[in-house]
Amino acid sequence: MKKFVAALLVGTMLSGCVSAPTTTPQQTALKPAALGLSSMPAPAIADDWWKAFGDVQLDSLVVEALKNSPTLASAMARVRAAQSQLAASTAATYPQATLDGSESRERFSKDYIIPPPYGGSTTWVGTVQANLTWSLDLFGKEQAQIDRAKASAEAATLDATAARLMLSGAVTRAYIALARAYVLVDVAQDAVKERESVLSLTGGRVRAGLDTTASQKQAEALAAMAREELIRAKAVRELAVHQIAALIGHGADAYDIARPSLDEAALPVPSMLPADLLARRADIAAAQARITAAFQGREIARKAFYPDINLVAFAGWAALGLAPMFSGSALQYGAGPAIHLPLFDAGKIRANYAGATAGLDEAVADYNAAVVGAVKDAADAITQMKSIDAQATEQRTALDAAQASFDLAQKRYRSGLSPLQNVLDNESVLLDARRQYASLSSDRAAAAVALLMAVGGGFDAAKYSSAPSESTSHE
Repeated sequence: MKKFVAALLVGTMLSGCVSAPTTTPQQTALKPAALGLSSMPAPAIADDWWKAFGDVQLDSLVVEALKNSPTLASAMARVRAAQSQLAASTAATYPQATLDGSESRERFSKDYIIPPPYGGSTTWVGTVQANLTWSLDLFGKEQAQIDRAKASAEAATLDATAARLMLSGAVTRAYIALARAYVLVDVAQDAVKERESVLSLTGGRVRAGLDTTASQKQAEALAAMAREELIRAKAVRELAVHQIAALIGHGADAYDIARPSLDEAALPVPSMLPADLLARRADIAAAQARITAAFQGREIARKAFYPDINLVAFAGWAALGLAPMFSGSALQYGAGPAIHLPLFDAGKIRANYAGATAGLDEAVADYNAAVVGAVKDAADAITQMKSIDAQATEQRTALDAAQASFDLAQKRYRSGLSPLQNVLDNESVLLDARRQYASLSSDRAAAAVALLMAVGGGFDAAKYSSAPSESTSHE
């Protein structure tokens, strides 16, 4: 025991000769107080927020997507890989036992260290040995490995959560796009009816000698253009169905999606950047976990300057020839401490430590970029919501005025008080106003979804326990 303690003291003193570099991190994580967030938190968002639309078909599509999506399956595979790494790192802290055995036919040199009768003869040489190794982890190297693996597993889990949230948002936005496509098909169908009505009216006036053939041809061209627009609108609607089917992990077997029935004003959305924005985002929590993992990676590199001290033991048999192989005289065993101390490695450990410090800086920089992006996403979504609400008010006024102007132009044309061109000009303005108003309604719903996703999409930070504070306290 005295010899073991002496070896430990000598090893510790020698390790001081290989001093750790003074490399310090250069990046500091952004604090919420420096981001201009409001002082009030936003209301909590349900993790199944899409149900607020009141559309049963949308509910089933999101569930199907979360069950079948290849993207989500890939994220979950990464979670399992990270959990396996954590299990492997944890296992390294326990005693490790192995059993080795060999038996070989061998000729011994008679001019070497083995004397006759074995020297110069050919015989069997065999060993069977059980080995036990246990790392004492006096300097916390194994624990740092576990902490890094744990943080990496947490980051992978949070990535999977973020992927789930993004997928539910993507399906909902695609579903809103399908609803918009249906409305635009309605607008295109109304345009066909109106232009065919104008064509019929123009034909009657031409037959009565009240208008020219040129006017009729112009009305025919516009009616054909309206039918073309209807064909295009139906194609867009079909493409929206294809997009949804792909998101839920299906093909043509899922193309029978019915027309959406959304309560587009039902989603509750914040009107300002919430004070707890960063705590609501799964991607930010994942970035925090990666800072923790990078910090532990730096600790692993730092502790590589200190010795590894293990307890080792072995027991087994070794014999020349088969007969005495498992006899008492062939028994051998031993136990004691083992030390591994870095003395000279041409700067390899120092370089690894500097690299791990750079890795920590990279993780902090990525976190800061994610934080800035999260604030921008939320601010952009709030601005978009306010803009769409203001546009909708003006567009409603424009639509009512365009409808009244078109009705008046039709009456004057029937009465012969104005030319056909006035009807066509007013009709063009009316159709544009209808398309804009229909799009704005869906745009508001899509912007509401984008805002919900920007403020977390229902992520519950209380389920996770990332602790980046210790990893961002740089030396």
